[in-house]
Parts: sequence; C-alpha cells; structure tokens
Amino acid sequence: MSRRKGFTLIELLVVIAIIAILAAILFPVFARAREKARQNACLSNVKQMALAVQMYAQDYDESMVPAYGATVRFTRTDGATVNTTIWYGHLHPYMMNAAIYMCPSAVEPAYANISNYGINLAITTPAAGDSIKLGEIKYPAETVVIADSAYDPLRVNTNHWRIRHNNWNRSTFIPARHNGGANIAFCDGHAKWHTIALNPNADMTTTSYPLNSAPTLPPLDICWEANGKPKY
Repeated sequence: MSRRKGFTLIELLVVIAIIAILAAILFPVFARAREKARQNACLSNVKQMALAVQMYAQDYDESMVPAYGATVRFTRTDGATVNTTIWYGHLHPYMMNAAIYMCPSAVEPAYANISNYGINLAITTPAAGDSIKLGEIKYPAETVVIADSAYDPLRVNTNHWRIRHNNWNRSTFIPARHNGGANIAFCDGHAKWHTIALNPNADMTTTSYPLNSAPTLPPLDICWEANGKPKY
C-alpha cells in the first residue's frame, strides 16, 4: 500500500482560505494596536505641553502662553536652530525636547518642520499686549489649550499652529487621526483622548477658508473660551 506524501489541491486551497480569513480578521486588529501605541505616545506629548503651559503661567504672572509673540530661538529635531514667534518657542524652555511637538500619527509634514499641534486662539491671542490670565478661565478642566492639529498639504498658505472652534477650516481644525479622535490638553494641566466627528459635507475643492472646508467638525461639548463657551 502506497503512503500519501502530500496535500491534495483541495486541502491546500482550504488552508489558504483559512489563512486569508485569519489575516482579514487580525490585520485590522494589529493596525489598531499600532495606532493605539502611537496615540499613547501623542497623549504623552500633549500632557507634557499642558504642564509646560502651567509652568509658563507660574513664571509670567498667571498669563497664558501667547499663540504668537516675541521672536525666540528654537532648535528643531533636525538640529537646525531657527527664529520663531509661535507658541511652541515660548514653551520650549520648559521641555527642551523638540520631538514632543511631533505627533507620531501625523501624515502631513509638521508646520515649519516643528509641530503637529495647535493652540486654542480663543484664550491665547494677545490683545493689546495682554494675555488672558489662567485664573480668568472659568472651567480650566474643560477648556482646551493645545490639541492635535492638521492642514491641507495640497494647498499653499495653510498651516496648523493654531485651532479655532468659531473659524473651523483646513488651517484651524482638529483631525480625527487617533482611532476616530484626537488628544487634547486642558488648561488645568491634564490631557485626554476625545472623539472628533467627521464632517460629512466637507468641501475639499474650495481654495478659500469656508467653515465647511475642514474634514472634521469642531467638538462643542468642551469649552473653548474663557467664559466656558460654547459648552456653557
């Protein structure tokens, strides 16, 4: 009696089909796990920036870090030292690690080769030289200060160093790049992941900055302004 030395074609096809089914099930799981790891690294970045905002306020009479201000020197991750007036330059002395400003999940280039995060203009834009005081923010634990940000790399003159709930466009929006949400730092120093809804009517063809041009919708269940609006 002869002994069978191999698999039949049908058996091989069954095995291949089983492997294909397992791959279809497991690959998305692995992808989500990898993104979860990047999300956690990003959350650590945002948390450190939140604490830096607190330290800045302690050193500057409780003033919020300005979204833009005096020119300061900043050494990027590529080793180049540049001039900047943007907020991260003013927070940098409290962290001294340029990699913190880089989100590991961002697909678009960092603004100025420095940052993938934006600051809330509603509480950090200097008015007549005076910044909002930290103590003037009514709900600090619910008021966003820094968050994931993004822009449209196919358009010129777009950037993402700031976020703005009442002028939400492709230069001021929060992306949903972390499993359907984003990491947000709040004015009391804590940070957390928050769901970000997609914009079903996003106009990605326009060359201007209308409110419907962003691919996501602004989260209005948190505070953006010092008085607690739009949540309260």
